[in-house]
This record gives sequence, structure tokens and C-alpha cells, in this order.
Amino acid sequence: MTDPGLAAIMSERRQLINVAYRLLGSLADAEDVVQETYARWYAMSPEQREAIETPGAWLTTVASRICLDLLRSARSRRERYVGEWIPEPLPDRTEWISTPPTGSADPADRVTLDESVSMAFLVVLESMTPAERVAFVLHDVFGYPFAEVARVVGRTPAACRQLASSARRRLRAAQPPSAPATSSARRADLVREFKQAWAAKDIQALVGLLDPHATAVADGGGLATALAPLQGGEPIARALVEIAAAAPDLIFLERTVNGQPGLVLQQDGVTGTVLAFDVAGGKISRVWAVRNPEKLRPWTA
Repeated sequence: MTDPGLAAIMSERRQLINVAYRLLGSLADAEDVVQETYARWYAMSPEQREAIETPGAWLTTVASRICLDLLRSARSRRERYVGEWIPEPLPDRTEWISTPPTGSADPADRVTLDESVSMAFLVVLESMTPAERVAFVLHDVFGYPFAEVARVVGRTPAACRQLASSARRRLRAAQPPSAPATSSARRADLVREFKQAWAAKDIQALVGLLDPHATAVADGGGLATALAPLQGGEPIARALVEIAAAAPDLIFLERTVNGQPGLVLQQDGVTGTVLAFDVAGGKISRVWAVRNPEKLRPWTA
């Protein structure tokens, strides 16, 4: 006999993946969290489950607590990580669908992509304490009241309000000083021009597209070669041209990365690098290159 509540419970999966990905910056970890959350739900007796008035809220609370525990242990794991750590990049929602355990592709499993999932936003979240990150994401991004956030974090609602306020200050501090906003169309144009200049190995064109104080960070995780962090438009441009010169068969593809214009590099049909960008004052200010193959699974499936 089919559990009549199964469809309703499983319909929460999309929300849980969305919350967990923003909290952890890793799709693989987010999916593990959701699986563990459902395991705890079905570990309860039918009577215990029936006594829960709002199953969706229960599932979100449990998933968020698991994420909080993972965030608290992440520091030691990051210390063992080889090289720079960058959040896992996600394809556009129309390009990627998570595969549930049944093996069928369910549209409800697509990760919702918006500004709160941009690479720049996720990188700032990494600078927050675990409690700040959970309070901020649950309240400011998903609209949960501080009373519910308090049950996750284990602090008072007033303390959670302070955590979210502190997180907002971190976010403001990370934003460039009052440069005019760059439109989505201009972002796309910049990335296209960047791709063309890179493919043409045109150092001067690349320098013209990069902010003079731009930074570039690569994440290989010890599983793929990755350049050390670079600062300055000209050093970044020269390094990019060297990469293109060493791989004449490199294919440059324009793709949506975490909801914004990005690039994918392929060799022999295999995706080896995903690049995300941040733009300030009409120039590319930050470049994130993810090369760790474990973080590129959504791009290679």
C-alpha cells in the first residue's frame, strides 16, 4: 500500500536542496543532507510522524541543523583541503536536473537559481560564522521568522536577529564601493568579449576587460592542476594566455553559472573547468575557476 503522505513529503525535496546548497556551498553535501533528513523522518513511527503538524517545517529544521553541524566541522575539513576552496558551481536550472534515487528526472529537483546563489554571494557566505550563515540564509533568503531560526541555531530569537544583522554587515563590507550596477546584458557582453579575447590569446584585450585590481582564484582540490591566486589585470591576462597557448584544442563555451554569465572549458568533449565572474564598474573584478572534478559532476552528467 502506498503511503498517502509520501508525495507531500517528497515535494519538500526541492526546498530542502535549495536551503542546504546555500548553507553549504556544495550540491553533493546538500543532497547527502536531504537524504539524511528523510532517513530521520522515516525512522520515526507512523504515530510520531502524524503528530507533526507541519512536516515541511520539521524537515527544514532538521536539514538546517545537519547543515549547521557540517558547517561547524567544515573548518577542520577545509584545513586538509588542497589549495583554494570555491563553492561548487551550478549549471542553469534549464541545463541541470538532480537525479533522485528512483533514477527519474523530476523537475521538482531543480535548484532554484537567483542572486542568493551567485558565486559572489556564496563566497561571502563562506566568511560568516556557521550560526551567522544559518540565521541569515533562513531569515533573509527564505523568510523564516527568527522564532523558527532560533530552534535551529539553539539561541534566542533576539540573538538570531543579531546574527543576521552581523551577516548583513559582512555582505555590505564585501560589496565594492558605490560603483554603478552592471546590467545583466552588459555582464553577458563582458563575458562574451572575455571569451573571444582569451580564445584569440589577446593579452591587451583581456587587460582592457579586467579591473586593474582584479583577482583570480582556482580550485583544483588536489585532483586537477590549479594556478595560485592571482591579483592584477595584467598578471591574470598573461596567465590565461599561457593556458590557452598550452592547450590549442581548448573549447570555450558560454554558460550560465550560478545564475549569471560564465564560461565552461572543454577538451575532447570533457568539461575540465567552470568559470564564474563578478563585475564592478563595468569591468571583470573577480574570476573563480573550479577544476576539482568532484565539483563538476553536475556539468559532466
